[in-house]
Amino acid sequence: MRSQSKVKILLVDDHPIVLAGLRNSLSSHPQFKIVAEASDGTEALQKARETNPDVVLMDIGLPGLSGIEATRALRKEVPKASVLALTVHNNSEYVLEMIRAGAKGYVLKNTSPSELTQAIVAVYRGDSFFSPGISRVLANEFKARPQGKKNVPISGLTPREEEVLRLIAEGHRNKEIAKRLSISVRTVETHREQIMRKLDIHNAAGLTKYVIAKGIVKLE
Repeated sequence: MRSQSKVKILLVDDHPIVLAGLRNSLSSHPQFKIVAEASDGTEALQKARETNPDVVLMDIGLPGLSGIEATRALRKEVPKASVLALTVHNNSEYVLEMIRAGAKGYVLKNTSPSELTQAIVAVYRGDSFFSPGISRVLANEFKARPQGKKNVPISGLTPREEEVLRLIAEGHRNKEIAKRLSISVRTVETHREQIMRKLDIHNAAGLTKYVIAKGIVKLE
């Protein structure tokens, strides 16, 4: 983590029982500190301004100001806070809207406590985190919809690295990429390492988010 200080977390959900469950679960973690709770988007913004959290666990279906709108506002008003969507919604529309709004991660409410911990730590460090189910949703979107700016050059990457990047973002594993491009798995691993180094992105979820943000693959 960035330092030895505790990760300050703001919990946002309109169901008291969910807030209580999250509080009980996360408070037991030695590196986490729950600094505030909110039951709607407007209250979330107010509490974020007051407490300056490191991570905001944000539900989407909030009364009044939605989680998407609150995330968009947080990005401007409390830019140091990393938003992690925690929701029951697993359709691509919500996932993409949250990413565009500025969320750094997206996990479902049926996730395990250990995975939620991993997600919080990842976004706190500045990385992205998508639960496996959400990664599959994104991969299906890539497969189902027409691709867009295929020929747009990606700064610093070779043409082969661009091919590998797009395939990673589509959810393909190293072995599948190697087969598609008729190269060895080790060569794919080397390309992956070079891509991450050049883009300063350190996991596949981050690469997927980069591809979406740059419009390299058209999703709408």
